[in-house]
Amino acid sequence: MKRTISIMLGKGSISHNERKFTAQNVDKERTKSNITYCSEDIKTVYHKLFDDALKKYNEKQKRKDRMINDYYEKIRTSKQEKPFYEIIVQIGDKDNMNAVSDDGQIAKDILDNYMKSFQQRNPHLYVFSAHIHMDEATPHLHIDFVPFTTDSKRGLDTRVSMKGALKQQGFTGTARSDTELNQWINSEKEKLSEVMLKYDIEWEKKGTHEKHKSVSQFKKDKLVEEVRKLEYKKKSLEYDISKYQNAEKYAVSTVNKFEKKAEHLPEPTTFMSAKRYKNEFLTPFVEELITTIKDLSQRAFIAEKNAEKLQKQFRSLKSNNEQLKKLNWDNNIEISKYKVQMRYFDKVKTYLDIDDVNEWLKQMDKKQKIEKQYTK
Repeated sequence: MKRTISIMLGKGSISHNERKFTAQNVDKERTKSNITYCSEDIKTVYHKLFDDALKKYNEKQKRKDRMINDYYEKIRTSKQEKPFYEIIVQIGDKDNMNAVSDDGQIAKDILDNYMKSFQQRNPHLYVFSAHIHMDEATPHLHIDFVPFTTDSKRGLDTRVSMKGALKQQGFTGTARSDTELNQWINSEKEKLSEVMLKYDIEWEKKGTHEKHKSVSQFKKDKLVEEVRKLEYKKKSLEYDISKYQNAEKYAVSTVNKFEKKAEHLPEPTTFMSAKRYKNEFLTPFVEELITTIKDLSQRAFIAEKNAEKLQKQFRSLKSNNEQLKKLNWDNNIEISKYKVQMRYFDKVKTYLDIDDVNEWLKQMDKKQKIEKQYTK
C-alpha cells in the first residue's frame, strides 16, 4: 500500500482546532473521536519561555523607550516574526484514507505515533496546541508551536525565531528553494514515512522521480543500524578487557619500583642506633610495601572477575553480531532476487499492453482455482 504525505503550514486557528466553533465540513457526531494532546494559552507560554530573558534585556536598557513591556504583543504586532506557527499533517486523501474507513483508523494511529515523538525531536519548537481531527473527511493533525532560539546576540538572549530555532536543530538554508523551513519539513516527512513503514505503508511521492525506502529496505537499514550498535559495544568491551588485562603490567612495574627503592635504602650511619634506623627507614618502607600489596591483590581480584564477566558479554555480543550479519546478507540476496523479478516484469509490461497483462493474470488465477478444485 502506498499513500501520499502532506505537511503544510496552516493559518493557526486555535478556536477551530479546539472545536470552540463548528465549521460546515465538521461532523459533530465524530468529534468525540478527536485527540487533544495539549492546549495551553499562548500568552502563558510566552511568559514561561521569555520572562527571564525579557527581565535581563530590560535591566540592560538605559532608555525607557527601548524597554519591552509585553513581549507577546511586540511579536504579535511585528512584521518580522509570527507569534506562533502551525503545520497540518495528513496521510493520503478522502478517497483512500477516509476518516470513517478502516484505513482512516490506521492513519489516526500513524499520526498519533508520529505526534508522540514530535516535541522530543524538535526541542526548539514549543508545542502548545496539538489535535488530531477525525470529524472531517480525512484524518489530519494540527500542531501549533512557538519557535525560539537561545544564546541570541541581539535583543533577548532567548527570543522568537523560526529560522534560528531550526538552525539550532541542525537545518541551514543554502538557497531560496532550500531554506531551513523546507529542509525541516522534508525531514519531518521522512520521519512520518518511517512510522508509516511500520504499518506496511510506503510513501508515494507524486511529481518526482526520487526513490524512497521500501518496507524491505527500511527493515534492512534497521538491521544495519543494529549491527553498528553491536560493533560499538564490542569495541567498548574490548577496551574494558584490555584495561583490566593491564593490571598485570601495573603490578610488574610496581614490583620493579619497590626493588629499586630497596636497593637505594641508605646505610645506617656510624652513630645511628638500630631502633632509629628501623623507625626512620625500614618501617615506612615495609608499611608502604604492605599497603601496595593489598592494593594489588584487590586490583587483581576485581580485574579477574570483571574480565571474566566482560568476556561472557563479548562472546554473546559476537554471536549476536554474526547472526545479524548473516540475516543482513540473506536480506540483500532476497532484495536482489526481487529486483531481478521486477526487471523481468518491467520488460513484460514494455512488450505487452497493461490490459493484456491484467487479463493474463486473471486467467492464471482462474486456472489455479480450477486446479485446486480437481486436486481436492
